[in-house]
Amino acid sequence: MQHEKHTKPGKDPAARPFRVALPFSIMKTALFLSLTLAAAAHAEVTLEKTPTGGAIVKADGKPFAEYIVDQANKPYLAPVFGPTGVQMTRNYPMKEVDGEQHDHPHHRGICFGHEGINGWESWSERATYGDNPKTAERVAKLGGERHRAFAKFEASGSSATLVAIIDYVAPDGTKYLEEERTMIFSAGKDTRTIDMNQTFTATEGPVNFEDKKDAGLSIRVPTEMAVEIEKNKKGTGHIINSEGQTDVDAWGKRAKWCDYHGTVGGEHVGVAMLNHPSSFRHPTPWHVRTYGLFTANAFGTKSLDKAAEDGAYDLKKGGQLHLRHRFIFHKGDEKQAKIAQAFEAYAKEK
Repeated sequence: MQHEKHTKPGKDPAARPFRVALPFSIMKTALFLSLTLAAAAHAEVTLEKTPTGGAIVKADGKPFAEYIVDQANKPYLAPVFGPTGVQMTRNYPMKEVDGEQHDHPHHRGICFGHEGINGWESWSERATYGDNPKTAERVAKLGGERHRAFAKFEASGSSATLVAIIDYVAPDGTKYLEEERTMIFSAGKDTRTIDMNQTFTATEGPVNFEDKKDAGLSIRVPTEMAVEIEKNKKGTGHIINSEGQTDVDAWGKRAKWCDYHGTVGGEHVGVAMLNHPSSFRHPTPWHVRTYGLFTANAFGTKSLDKAAEDGAYDLKKGGQLHLRHRFIFHKGDEKQAKIAQAFEAYAKEK
């Protein structure tokens, strides 16, 4: 006579596969969906060195930005593309395209410049002034920013980092200032982001930053996206800052962030620039123009507001000045892109 084998409650071998298999299959499905969604939300960002010493940044194999070091008196990023593949910087002066504005040849993509550091200028370039004898004095003060080397050149997953060492030089080539420029490129589902962290060090001796209107970190937006392409000719663009000031009223005002958006190639797109609370003179004044120049200028106080005090700033030898900004290239306007919320998150970053 066979005796029935008894098992303790909860130890039934027949029950165990059912109870274990269901959660395991759910976990596998959840993991698969999680990885699939993560892959869809982020693009792989890669870096390539160029023969001229610059770099090309790509997102999922498509152009994101190029860092150019040998075409002007300063390095710059151009062209730069947004999340939909639309170009978010004007072509001129790197390339002449019909229908574009052909003004201000020193407005190159994304760049930094200053009209007066120790009396020398890197904002403008030789082509800015032509052969007009009245501008000879300005031409004589044209110095430059020379890319010397990459301190870091690294790509991993959805971001890539370039750290460039840049020497600021007088017209005779004498160095008077050094910058470490960290550029972090990130690619999400609906945005492309460039963090620009700049540290200026008075390596050679004292440095004086003059109070100038033409100074700071800039992007020249596509002609079509300007608020006003030329007098009496409207573009598709609009400007708005964190304080609610718009278009021409945003010029010279201090704000935590500023956004420029409009239609490019039939798509509603935009670019926001965020000014981190740790950045010099946060919230920065904005030298943002309805014709398409978009600049965060912490150096221009009185030159942007006659009621303000002169903002000239001195560094002793060895002293440092820090600027920190984030460009967000996005779809739609600043509300659709949730720029206010993006700033709050950015402000909490150390």
